[in-house]
Amino acid sequence: MPLTAVVPKGMAPYLGSTLIADGIRKIRPHIKNLDITVGYKGPKLAEHVIELGVNSVFNTEGNGNAWWIYNTLLKYLDEPMFVLTCDNVIELDFQQLEREYYHYGQPACMVVPVKPVPGLHGDYIFQENNVVTKLDRHQSSDRYCSGIQIINPAKINRLTNPVDDFYDVWVQLIAQGQVYSSDIYPKRWFTVDTFDQLRKLNEDGDRDNVRDQTELDLHLHNA
Repeated sequence: MPLTAVVPKGMAPYLGSTLIADGIRKIRPHIKNLDITVGYKGPKLAEHVIELGVNSVFNTEGNGNAWWIYNTLLKYLDEPMFVLTCDNVIELDFQQLEREYYHYGQPACMVVPVKPVPGLHGDYIFQENNVVTKLDRHQSSDRYCSGIQIINPAKINRLTNPVDDFYDVWVQLIAQGQVYSSDIYPKRWFTVDTFDQLRKLNEDGDRDNVRDQTELDLHLHNA
């Protein structure tokens, strides 16, 4: 049985708390403004993250994972922001990623890759000098998308036509040379899709691979 049949995945129990609460705890020392999009079982997840002190919550129920870029107030944000899936169990060097993003000239999107994990499907990244030339769900490479990105929503709105899915956003941006692939990998990254995986994660106290349509969208500024 999938976890989401019972609760939003971000609210799955993890080390005495929840997946999303653990993620917010780790992020808070590095990033001031946290904006959440909620979809499936949205009211329950929204109540939970509001109690955790996030800055805003956007309801995207019934829409794709990129809908918010074109249809919420965040579309006017003309500066970089981190995008993470709400149930990411990760460890990131935010400052190093920020420096790399500016080094590449502040593209519309910079994806943070991970090394392929057996049994976990993803969008494989093909790149030349860190400029992404193709994403492919069938042809394999040495890296694929983790769900972690730095994007500029206003720039994406200027360069693309509105779509619902991040894959379709990437396709439009890749055609313009506006998607870069980071050379900085997460220190840890784990995905949880079943109760068995969640049980193992809790038993091991591990922190490594996670994906869901609901996303945690983080401003990369402290103004």
